[in-house]
Amino acid sequence: MAKLEKKRTLSEERLRVFLREMLLIRRFEEKVEERFRAGELPGFLHVAIGQEAADVGVCQAMADGDVFASTHRAHGHTLARGTHPNALMAELYGKLEGCSHGYGGSMHLYDVERGNLGANAVVGGGLPSIVGTGLAFKMRDEQRVAVAFFGDGATNTGTFHESMNLAQVWKTKTVFVCQNNAWAESTPGWQHSPVWNDMSKRALAYDMHVIKVDGQDVEEVYDKAQEALEYARSGAGPVFLDVETFRMHGHYIGDAQVYRSKEDRDKAADHDPVVRLRDRLEVSDEDWAALDAEVIEVVEASVTFAKNGTDPQPEDALKNIYA
Repeated sequence: MAKLEKKRTLSEERLRVFLREMLLIRRFEEKVEERFRAGELPGFLHVAIGQEAADVGVCQAMADGDVFASTHRAHGHTLARGTHPNALMAELYGKLEGCSHGYGGSMHLYDVERGNLGANAVVGGGLPSIVGTGLAFKMRDEQRVAVAFFGDGATNTGTFHESMNLAQVWKTKTVFVCQNNAWAESTPGWQHSPVWNDMSKRALAYDMHVIKVDGQDVEEVYDKAQEALEYARSGAGPVFLDVETFRMHGHYIGDAQVYRSKEDRDKAADHDPVVRLRDRLEVSDEDWAALDAEVIEVVEASVTFAKNGTDPQPEDALKNIYA
């Protein structure tokens, strides 16, 4: 029996835009890893290589005015919501031209103008504020949605359960996006959660609307994210979006992944969302080379921009402080 082709809901032109966004995130993070290993970037860095479809699909589905809080893996969400690569790279270099003016760095990125309310080094740290933001949208009767990104490990924290409970009780305009890559840092899902292979069960206790999605298929993520956003936007209550994805690299740059089998790493590579979409669109080698060259040029320009940026002054550390 012939395999049925999945019907597209998006035009090929739009999917090619998604492919470019995903490739931009991939090449940006590869460059970030290279520069970090060269000793040019301060602090810790966590990349989301392998999860680009989850980032782009949700962020492209969001409307103007929607907001989000990210995780310590925030580069993809930030780029997918429109922050210029120059501004993001400058932030990673700690420059005043950075999207957070050098105050945030990789794990505390924010760009309020584009709805980015902040990345969080604390696991699940953005959940309570997003519930509060969703409550504000409801009380003001605004057609806006607050989105919380988090990983499967965050579902074991108290703030996750408190946030889920209050969001459902108050029917806030909130979408909870669980990017389940089956790893909580170095702990496999089966060791930290009884429902690790079906995180949607986390929402059962709160009688919350659930939508599951293949996180390696950017079109499916986009479609299901739109469904989730419109449900929350309507005032019907919050949504738990269960996005199953794969982490192709370690928890942090420099992670030797001694806890992870070769078979597991190979499985993640086999589910590469960038390759999956490229093959689906049947992009020729020539077109792919041109697209890749264009994206690499943008990323290299961002590094040049960042290196030529303005270093903050020591006294700047005392700004924006309150007690």
